[in-house]
Amino acid sequence: MKHYGIEQWADFTRGLSELNEHQEMTAHLRSGCENCRRLAEFTKKLHTTCRSLAMYEVPASTVRLACSIFPPRAHAAVPSGGRRGIRLPVELIFDSLLVPAPAGLRASWQVGWQGLYRAGDCSVDLRIEPELATSRAAVIGQITNHVLPELEMGNLPVRLRSGKVVVAETVSNRFGEFQMEYEQQSRLKLCIDLQDSKNIQVPLKKFIPDRPAAKSRTSPRKRTSER
Repeated sequence: MKHYGIEQWADFTRGLSELNEHQEMTAHLRSGCENCRRLAEFTKKLHTTCRSLAMYEVPASTVRLACSIFPPRAHAAVPSGGRRGIRLPVELIFDSLLVPAPAGLRASWQVGWQGLYRAGDCSVDLRIEPELATSRAAVIGQITNHVLPELEMGNLPVRLRSGKVVVAETVSNRFGEFQMEYEQQSRLKLCIDLQDSKNIQVPLKKFIPDRPAAKSRTSPRKRTSER
């Protein structure tokens, strides 16, 4: 008697099997095979559950936590002769660290950083919130079109890259907003892919010092006492 694997029963449940195979599997179930009957019922329940879950929108915070489980990956290099994206020139419009302190105030304690960039017709509003006593931080941003404010900037890929390694990635919502958590490190850039093969790259500020190089340990020379 021929039995069928779980991948075949998954196709059978979703109606993806060939007509001949579908008829054979139906006849196999009618023959009374207990193992295949259990597999068929399991895939049917799984298919029903997956269809019901598709009706709910997953919160952005849950998506970020799920993405953090997987290690950073390196994107494939552009093949020779392939078209590279057009990088738009970026201009820093506002930097919260350069804002002068109010008159009479000697110093102010500021956690995080906020900046505004312009690139072509787009504006990128960023805020970095470092975690205290850790090396992690969160970047919160919004990309808008200041020429056509009514233009939606949703579903744009947003990545944090360190060289060729993608540290974190997400997509903007319909308001152009995005948020990611990451480990602070050197040479970190925020990359936003726009339409028409255009992209924006913004360097991110770092709020933790570089780790000092390990010092070589040498045993001190012992002094001999003169008699």
